[in-house]
Amino acid sequence: MARTRLYRDGKLAAEDFPAEEITEYLHEDGATVWLDLVSPSEEDLERVAVELGLHELAVEDAVQPHQRPKIDVYDTHCFLTAYSVAVDKHAHRLTKAEVDAFVTDHAVVTVHDDDFDMDEVVRHWDSMAHLAKHGTGFLVHGLVDHVVDTHHEVAQHLDDLVESLEDKVFTERPGHDLQRRVVSTRRSLVTLRRVVLPMREVVNSLVRSEPQLGGPEMTPYFQDVYDHVLQSIEWTESLREFVATIRETQLNVQGNRLNLIMKKVTSWAAIIAVPTAITGFYGQNLPVPGAGRAWGFWVSSAVIVVTGVALYRMFKRRDWL
Repeated sequence: MARTRLYRDGKLAAEDFPAEEITEYLHEDGATVWLDLVSPSEEDLERVAVELGLHELAVEDAVQPHQRPKIDVYDTHCFLTAYSVAVDKHAHRLTKAEVDAFVTDHAVVTVHDDDFDMDEVVRHWDSMAHLAKHGTGFLVHGLVDHVVDTHHEVAQHLDDLVESLEDKVFTERPGHDLQRRVVSTRRSLVTLRRVVLPMREVVNSLVRSEPQLGGPEMTPYFQDVYDHVLQSIEWTESLREFVATIRETQLNVQGNRLNLIMKKVTSWAAIIAVPTAITGFYGQNLPVPGAGRAWGFWVSSAVIVVTGVALYRMFKRRDWL
């Protein structure tokens, strides 16, 4: 599958034309071409590489998945790798989708799988159509801005989730479900950090590129994306620390509850030990005061009741029971 667009003099001139026609537009003044490839084969990329003069290392990175977010600059083009993210609001599981982009002076070629939402990028381009006159800079900005927006949205969702976990630490009894949610949230934050942190270098390179991508007019827009990247990074780092604090608090709460249980068990054991000692003492095969008489039974029973009640009141006053 391939999608195409042609911008001429800052306006959308053609769309979904055959990919073979791209070469005809590359040499036109004021023309910018976009080619989108979904799960292309290595042979498809090789044909595009020959037409656009792409470096073999960039093509190799596009073929092999799970690249680190980065931007590589070559003589005739640059190669960009980024990841959009999404989170399942029911399972709270974070997923990421890779997108690669070859950027030349007059063309942008995007490569991705079905899990990347390119339709959202296209809608972003249409909403910012007044920037189309800036050529490839306009297309790259729309792509990177969409990716960074997904980072911000996921960070917002995880922030809400962390706040709910904080409340449940003190309201719910400790159990495997709460621990599983804390560990799952921490894993999602680790994944988000691996995606967000390298984007600082990527967008910073776009801001400071020479010559400037899209001209000086696009610099404020890339700078705005860079600010959003920094915000997402700071948000992710603070949430990771917050989750670690929640986990420590959870362990402390469990420890306090265990100490309280141990105090209760020990207190009841002490109360039970007194009558056990008294009855054991009277159970000796020796003559003791009151042995074989009714008043001896009543005296021993009274001692058991009085000492038991005294210990209970003492432990209750100390909040051990």
